[in-house]
Amino acid sequence: MAEATTGLSTAGDSNSNWAAIIDRWIFVFMAALFFVTALAGFVPDSLMKVELVAASKRPPFPMILHVHAALMGAWLTLLLVQATLMATGNRAHHMKLGVASLVLAPAIVISGFILVPTIYGQYWDAAAVASGTDLAGLQADLERKGNILLRQIQGGLLFSTFVILALRARKLDPGFHKRMMFLATVVPLPAAIARLTWLPSTAPASPLSLDLYTLAWIAPMFLWDFYRQHSVHRAYIVWLALWVPTTVVVNALWGTGWWQSVAPKIMGFG
Repeated sequence: MAEATTGLSTAGDSNSNWAAIIDRWIFVFMAALFFVTALAGFVPDSLMKVELVAASKRPPFPMILHVHAALMGAWLTLLLVQATLMATGNRAHHMKLGVASLVLAPAIVISGFILVPTIYGQYWDAAAVASGTDLAGLQADLERKGNILLRQIQGGLLFSTFVILALRARKLDPGFHKRMMFLATVVPLPAAIARLTWLPSTAPASPLSLDLYTLAWIAPMFLWDFYRQHSVHRAYIVWLALWVPTTVVVNALWGTGWWQSVAPKIMGFG
């Protein structure tokens, strides 16, 4: 009986050790997943668009696009480094480096809200002097950009809100802080996921597939949390309370004539 008890205890300790390891490294995995997704989505797409620019088949990249891309790359890198520091027990370095988020987050939001009308304006100006099939193609591009604006507004507002909530909780509720930083980061991630052309997609007719992929990309973290805690962490409840209603609004307005008439005015055109 003593041997059997010892064996059960050893098995239990082994399971506990594995769970502790996953607890420590699940957020590193999530950060790496986000980072790889961004690379897989944007690198091939950017190379393709560089060729189109060289062939004069699309407008050149504005400088603000490069700035925004660099800032987002820095944010994803920071998230990965911060998660790794915590997983390896370097909390002091994690806290010092976290100051960078106070600069990066607002810079990302500001550059994003400058970038959106800048890109839209390129297509608007091109459509103003185009004719025939070129005009039809540019008008279709403007409709797509108008729809995408819905997600960009949602992303900018939610990313800002979630980062603020995360930073406010960094000392009093580290668990909420940690999860909310990841939940903030997943909000703009569909911009990269949309460029993974091998994934099934409802776009451009509907943004539904991107909404489902957003949930899928946070599923590993959520499911592991639920398994370990046997409950839904408060961070997910807060996130869903804001993400779900804004997502419903985006889907309701997507492709409507009313929104297509309003979008250019929001961006200073029309």
